[in-house]
Amino acid sequence: MQDDYKNPNQLTPAQRRLVDYSVTIFGEAATSKEAAYMARQLVQVTLPHRNPGNVPTWSRKNGNLTLRIQPGYKKDNSSGKDICVGYPYGIIPRLLLFWIITEAVRTKSRRIELGHSLNGFMAELGLNHETGGGKRSDAKRLREQMERLFNAFISFEGDITRGIRTGNARMNMAITSQTMFWWNPADPDQAAWGSWIELSQEFYEAITAAPVPIDMRALLALKKSPLALDLYAWLVYEAFRSNQSGQARFESWEQLHSHLGGEYAEIRNFRLKVNAALHKIELVYPGLKLGERQGGIEVLPESLPALQPRDMTIEGTATLSQEAPPPQKPTRPLKPRTIERFRAAWGRLDPYACQAAFDAWIDEKPSEREPKDYGAAFMGFAKKWAVGKL
Repeated sequence: MQDDYKNPNQLTPAQRRLVDYSVTIFGEAATSKEAAYMARQLVQVTLPHRNPGNVPTWSRKNGNLTLRIQPGYKKDNSSGKDICVGYPYGIIPRLLLFWIITEAVRTKSRRIELGHSLNGFMAELGLNHETGGGKRSDAKRLREQMERLFNAFISFEGDITRGIRTGNARMNMAITSQTMFWWNPADPDQAAWGSWIELSQEFYEAITAAPVPIDMRALLALKKSPLALDLYAWLVYEAFRSNQSGQARFESWEQLHSHLGGEYAEIRNFRLKVNAALHKIELVYPGLKLGERQGGIEVLPESLPALQPRDMTIEGTATLSQEAPPPQKPTRPLKPRTIERFRAAWGRLDPYACQAAFDAWIDEKPSEREPKDYGAAFMGFAKKWAVGKL
């Protein structure tokens, strides 16, 4: 661990919160309530960190995948003219998207209820309703960024190669098709707040197709930095890909800068920011294993998913140095398609916890239960296992 986190008496409040989350995450496997999701496309290409300003369109590219955003408009009550509401940027739209995508996966519905009170909704996002009513209050920023995000029009564009043919695929979509907000900062605890959004069919289908599972506790620990949130989600995604393929995943600083750090003019400054964020992420992602390859970030196949169950026993008062060894990688790996089918059927439940129970059941009588089609047999077992977990 870094020296900055060794002496509890020298920690800032922010560092102390990070250490507290770290101890909890290292000591307790995530429950279904702590599972969250992010759309795969929005892990590969992310929202702006800073306000792009008055430009007609904004884009970010990762390899063959490009994200484009156009800001929405609304009618100004005083002038009656249409005005641009601006681009979603920074921390709050990211927290909103994590929450919305998690709700969409959990409920399997395009309509997302925002809770019974403004304060309750802010607490769900990890925001502070006690920051006052000033310009930089969480309530003020939340309202502004909700307006920006839910009015935005986005597209994902990618190049396709099939044999000798090449093509271009694009998905154009609004994020929401309908919204209803009842907003009364003077009474933030109002019962039956009644605000809701309805995601567009195209956006709903895009975000719920193979979403990336993450640990909500890690998000709350990293929520002060949009770069840390983006980097964490990307590392979770790359760790899964590396673990499944058995091959290390590597991206150079130039590649990372393209899809994570476009706001940093110099790659050197971007690299310094990423390394600082990595120190925090390693505190809240026990399963992450990074290589020593120079010139970028290497994710090793020994990495475990962020929601991988961990059998950790910490006696007495937990400290950051008391790390129990991670569980062994399953000898019967699940195919990505099987994991997608599992999550489509049972939302927040952890497929790896189900797999551990399935393997234990097989190993009781291996001569009788070793399946010819592991994935099909796993899904049959999962139907019974999920009943006791939902």
